[in-house]
Amino acid sequence: MKMMVTGGAGFIGSNFIFYEQEKHPEYQIICLDKLTYAGNLATLDPVMHEENFKFIKADIADREAVYEIFETEHPDIVVNFAAESHVDRSIEDPGIFLTTNVMGTQVLLDACRRYGVLRYHQVSTDEVYGDLPLDRPDLFFTEQTPLHTSSPYSASKASADLLCNAYHRTYGLPITISRCSNNYGPYQFPEKLIPLMIANALADKPLPVYGEGLNVRDWLYVEDHCAAIDLIIHNGQTGQVYNIGGHNEMRNIDIVKIILEQLGKPESLITHVKDRKGHDMRYAIDPSFIHEELGWLPQTKFRDGIKKTIQWYLENRSWWGNIVNGEYQTYYERMYGNR
Repeated sequence: MKMMVTGGAGFIGSNFIFYEQEKHPEYQIICLDKLTYAGNLATLDPVMHEENFKFIKADIADREAVYEIFETEHPDIVVNFAAESHVDRSIEDPGIFLTTNVMGTQVLLDACRRYGVLRYHQVSTDEVYGDLPLDRPDLFFTEQTPLHTSSPYSASKASADLLCNAYHRTYGLPITISRCSNNYGPYQFPEKLIPLMIANALADKPLPVYGEGLNVRDWLYVEDHCAAIDLIIHNGQTGQVYNIGGHNEMRNIDIVKIILEQLGKPESLITHVKDRKGHDMRYAIDPSFIHEELGWLPQTKFRDGIKKTIQWYLENRSWWGNIVNGEYQTYYERMYGNR
């Protein structure tokens, strides 16, 4: 079996490659990544020299390049993690999100049709559902929740999901879609909440928290997410959407305080900044369908997962240090410097 993982040099994609190499060592894995600011080839060091692994630098929106790769490699399974994913960046420059997340997905779907893959899996997000009110803890996103996007990022991901559904219905392409809650764990790019707060706290820098930090997210340890995707690919129904959630709802401000507590840093480092435009208040997924159908449940409690994550960042300072000393600094100052 040959599996192509797009966006495999990014956070979740790389963790998925590591998971698959351990779970299915007999598989051949091809990683296709454009290596944008969030794609770090150093992340793949543990597998770069494995006989069953190949890395190819390419843009999923480049039809000629993608077709050439499919013609040469003939993958049986394609798992698409490749996406622009940071909401703030989508507000600043929506165009690149449409190019990668929508047009890139279409190119992959056309290639899968043309070369006859056995399964195409689209990795989506719970943000396509919009948000939930803070005063209704009884409400959760299900697979039947209508799409109601809030940002250019979530609109681009919802568009890609609709394309996948259309290709399944119109052409019979064997697709599945997963929509997950917020992931955390090793190798996450330091613009995201948890690694950003860890890096700033370790440097005794201010920890920028949007508004009062009351926004609620459902947190999922990345390895649990990888296990769910593996189950969907191998046992899920084609044409089906699966919600993947951790039942770990946390306010942003509480996560920041936990990180400071674990690192022995003072809460005085917290700095409240002007809120993001259109900031969703609460995400919460009901994962009962994937549990009932495929037997999946998250294995990692947040208190355990956050400790493992902090320890990883402590032990791998060179990995994220090289990132925050580069282009990211310019972006960071532009986003937070005047708030």
